[in-house]
Amino acid sequence: MVSVVGDTDDVIQARRRGESGHRTVPHPDDVRIEAWAVSRERCLVEAALGMVECFADVTAVRPTSVERVRLREIGDHELLAALLDEVAVRLDEDGLVPVDLEADATEGELDVRLALADLSEAAPAAAEPADISWHGLRIGPGPYGWSCSVTVDV
Repeated sequence: MVSVVGDTDDVIQARRRGESGHRTVPHPDDVRIEAWAVSRERCLVEAALGMVECFADVTAVRPTSVERVRLREIGDHELLAALLDEVAVRLDEDGLVPVDLEADATEGELDVRLALADLSEAAPAAAEPADISWHGLRIGPGPYGWSCSVTVDV
């Protein structure tokens, strides 16, 4: 069983109702993202959205482009890291930030749709992510669906 350590009563109730979500937890010199959802794919999306919220407020931003990416399914942990790396690469190389994501499992791959906007359109929330840490990265099913957590170096 995988659970998010330190769940508040509100988070536990939301998970019991089948709601998805994410939160950030302070971590020395880093940010820890915790996400949960009924399905693995939605849990991955919530983790990516949580990462975006660490450095940008995109609530009022409209996407200007859509990109699709297919990630090979090697394992759940690797898939989580690969998705977060995709977000970081678009930010670093193109100055683009996802304002929405969708993910579907298809034939041994994860098909991800990223609705993107220019980072300059978003309100800065904090420093941009520097790296995804494999230390403490976890993802798995539990009694109320899937949960994951990852540390982002900022």
